Amino acid sequence: MKYTLYAPNKICGDINLPSSKSISNRALIIWALTDGGILPENLSVCDDTQVMIDALKSTEPVVDIKAAGTSMRFLTAYFAVTPGTRILTGTERMKHRPIGILVDALRYMGADIEYLEEEGYPPLKITGKHLYCRPLSIPGNVSSQFITALLLIAPTLDEPLSIQLLDDVVSKPYIDLTRCIMSQFGADVEWTDVDTITVTPGKYKPLKFVIENDWSAASYWYEVLALCDSYDSEVNFTGLQDGSRQGDSVVRYMFSLLGVKTAFTTDKETGSQTMTITRHNCILPRLEYDFSNQPDQVQAFVACCAALDIQFKFTGISTLRLKETDRIKAMKAEMLKLGIVLTEEDGNTLSWDGKKTKADDHIVIDTYDDHRMAMAFAPLSIKYPGLTINNPEVVSKSYPTFWEDLEKVGFEIRKEE
Repeated sequence: MKYTLYAPNKICGDINLPSSKSISNRALIIWALTDGGILPENLSVCDDTQVMIDALKSTEPVVDIKAAGTSMRFLTAYFAVTPGTRILTGTERMKHRPIGILVDALRYMGADIEYLEEEGYPPLKITGKHLYCRPLSIPGNVSSQFITALLLIAPTLDEPLSIQLLDDVVSKPYIDLTRCIMSQFGADVEWTDVDTITVTPGKYKPLKFVIENDWSAASYWYEVLALCDSYDSEVNFTGLQDGSRQGDSVVRYMFSLLGVKTAFTTDKETGSQTMTITRHNCILPRLEYDFSNQPDQVQAFVACCAALDIQFKFTGISTLRLKETDRIKAMKAEMLKLGIVLTEEDGNTLSWDGKKTKADDHIVIDTYDDHRMAMAFAPLSIKYPGLTINNPEVVSKSYPTFWEDLEKVGFEIRKEE
């Protein structure tokens, strides 16, 4: 399947973004660990959350989480403390995404986990058992999901669990999001030092919990507005919270540098909030930013800045090699099709000094089984009419209605098998 895109001159509409898969998957693990737990409301309908739900309800010995990295990390810890033996596996790409740091930490606490193929990588054979609390020291610069997986199971243990994070911590807002959600369910989890987080034992309490909508998904609409030529363009959203603990909620400030402004209004009767983004002038000649805390935003900002002829230097991107694809390599290859020559430094920096080469006559973007590749490049059809996206169905991983929402605001999408 491939989609060829043509954008309208003016972008206006009301969009109901998907609920947050990051919050959904954390809340689901807590629900499964809570006696008499109440299933969270407004759960994400994306692929990653559906495989989590299926895994938690399954009685089969083999659990296939497909391409869901969050599910692989969270379920590894969950299965390690719950009765039974399971084999946890996924796609071929998932079998090459490292999980050794998390497995080593769980084994240090007494977990029974075996590698079934390559050492340090899924698939895993996990037999649930009682774990012991020992002070942990683990790298903080690989994946915050390893840390979150350990935190989520910590209240079920007999003694306090302290985790010291070594080196620079990446995606720290996601750790704080975990801590915030756990606290709402009655867990005692605090930063007890600048590099140490401690969880006191105590059961999660049943709670009615409503998942908020996804700020990560909003970023592609900010990109659309930044690229749109019409200053009369605006998009309205419901379900996004002002003051959200989602790490990617900072896109409202990041995209203000690119001329997209954000405003919240509150209905006096219902208390519900509506967020509106509008298009304004952008005179920024160059942008430098450390994406250590927002790695999922790199693709959108690389594509958007280059299309606006804004030179950039983006650091803190080393974890992009461990995502659904090697996102650094993929971005360099696909941006070259647009004539944009990116430079990589030390696997942690991606920059553009304005260097261009001849663009392809017909730009066809490959998505590498990565939802964020599809969504980051789709808005570029505003500047490159007729841009084609291969395998557009990959957006189901986080934003299943993405293409329908683009059509809702006037994009023409020509679909071919």
